Order: sequence, then C-alpha cells, then structure tokens
Amino acid sequence: MTNLLFIGDIVGRPGRDLLRKGLAALASHHNIDLVIANVENAAAGFGVTPDIAHELFEYGVHVMTGGNHTWDKKEIIPYFAKQPRMIRPANLPEGAPGLGRYVARAENGVSVAVINAMGRVFMTPLDDPFRVVLNEIEAVKAAGAQVIFVDFHAEATSEKSAMGWHLDGQVAAVVGTHTHVQTADDRILPKGTAYITDVGMTGPHDSVIGVDRAAIVHRFLSAMPQRFETATENPRLNAVVVRADEATGRALGITRLNLSLQDLETLAVTPVAAV
Repeated sequence: MTNLLFIGDIVGRPGRDLLRKGLAALASHHNIDLVIANVENAAAGFGVTPDIAHELFEYGVHVMTGGNHTWDKKEIIPYFAKQPRMIRPANLPEGAPGLGRYVARAENGVSVAVINAMGRVFMTPLDDPFRVVLNEIEAVKAAGAQVIFVDFHAEATSEKSAMGWHLDGQVAAVVGTHTHVQTADDRILPKGTAYITDVGMTGPHDSVIGVDRAAIVHRFLSAMPQRFETATENPRLNAVVVRADEATGRALGITRLNLSLQDLETLAVTPVAAV
C-alpha cells in the first residue's frame, strides 16, 4: 500500500508556517510515502516564487501543483525549466513553461504520477481538460507509473464531479482544488478512484477564502476597489490522505483532514495508529 498526502491550496505565510511546524509530524503519523501540495497561492495569496518553492521542498513537499495563479509571480516562469517537480495545468496552451505531469519515486519505491489540470467553467478558457488528462495518463503509464494522482483545479462542482466519474477506475485519485472551501464528499467511486470535490485551504480560515475579511466585506458593501491582504487568524491545514494499491492502481481509502496548529503539534507526540 502507498500512502499519499495531498495538501489543499497553501495560502501565504500562515499556510507555509503550518507546513514548517507540522508537516513532518503529519507525514510520520500517517506513514506518508509521498507529499503533494497545491502551491499557487503560497506567495502572499497570489502565485509562488522560487524561494518559496524551495522552502516548501525543504519542509517535505515532494511534488507541487498549480492553477490559475501559477504565473502571478513572473520570477517563477524560468523555474519550471529546472525543477520538474513543480508542475502546472496540463491543458494550458502549447508552449507554456513546464509540464502538467511528474512521475515521482515515493519513499516506498513505488512510481507515483501526479497530473495537474484546470477546469473551464467560470475559469480562463483553456484546452479541454477531459481530453488532455487522458493523454497525460497515457504518458505517465508509458513512463512506468503504478499509481496516478490528479489535482483538478476548477471552480464548478459539476465539472469536478464529472472529472471524477470520467476517470473512475483509471487513476487512484481525483481531488479538486481552487475554491478554498473543503467539501464533505470524500469517497471511493465504484471503480476504485478516490474523490473529493475540494480539498480546501491550508491557511487562515477566519477570512474570506484566505483574504482579510474586512477588506472583502467592505468591497461587497461599497463596490469600491480594496487592497487584498492575506489574513492571519485561525490557520488550519486542509488535506486528504489517499491509500492506494500499487498492484491495481486503485484507491483503498481516502481520509479528509482539517487540522489546527495545535492538532499538528499533538500529532508529534501521538503514537502512529495501525493502518
């Protein structure tokens, strides 16, 4: 069995600090073989920089995914040429830097592919993710992937649900990102694919999806532009643990996590439960 930890959208310094203080204990507690994280909001809520990516790798993230904010920090663009573990949506236009897939060697030696794709409903018009993701699956299987994990960065619940059904039985997991609100529909689909509509946000939860709530409320009340600052209160880590069978490539289980810093600190001194 291969245990995969996927961390929902990391937002700003509060999100990064949660990983700095608690990722090692979390990974140890759940016997994690590979850590994947969506990092497109890791730099003050908008984009990611090379320095921040390096910081997150140092904390224990193995593969990073993106979305519609991938290019917000221009200095990240050349980084894709030298760091294949940083991936971006596979259905971006041809010629975009980087790739939408990466095949990693997990701690237990299993070959795990991570694929990133982005939705089109209420989002920037891109190539068809339902078709592109099938091409990506073929590519990673040809590269020897035993387990395949898909981060589908999309707005509409219907589009995410459709992608889950589209890939059921073909991949170990389809998890949604982007909305920053964790959904309670984690389950194993009939043909063996773990699914959740949105993993949620790793960052300040006493906010409006990570942004200082006073500025957002004022904007709704006044319809006037506001400066958006990353909030700081009530940092929480949203994630899922997916247990996959490398022999079949299917999921054996999915566990949804919603943890405070205190919860993470408690894990550091809690015996690992039998799996």
